[in-house]
Amino acid sequence: VQLQASGGGLVQAGGSLRLSCAASGRTFSSYVMGWFRQAPGKEREFVATIDRSGGVTYYGDFVKGRFTISRDNAKNTVYLQMNSLKPEDTAVYYCAADITTAVVTTRPSRYDYWGQGTQVTVSS
Repeated sequence: VQLQASGGGLVQAGGSLRLSCAASGRTFSSYVMGWFRQAPGKEREFVATIDRSGGVTYYGDFVKGRFTISRDNAKNTVYLQMNSLKPEDTAVYYCAADITTAVVTTRPSRYDYWGQGTQVTVSS
């Protein structure tokens, strides 16, 4: 499984970005997908996860209604819509795939494959 994240960039505080993560393989619809982020000097942090069908989502506490994870199984792609961005959202954002279980999870260790990351920078 290969994951290719894109959509990062520089945005002013209060702005929006939509991240995309394209996955290889013909069984994307069987993967639980997640987004994580890592800021310099900090540990990787859970952002959001979505189940196979897209019917179940879960977010990190800091999201507070600002982000939305979604997926298009026909396009083998998962998205992260980020609104009301804050400078503290600045980080490298990674998408990840859990190909072994059907339950959403916040634990990085449960994910089997990771994308290369896309930089999000929010200026104040």
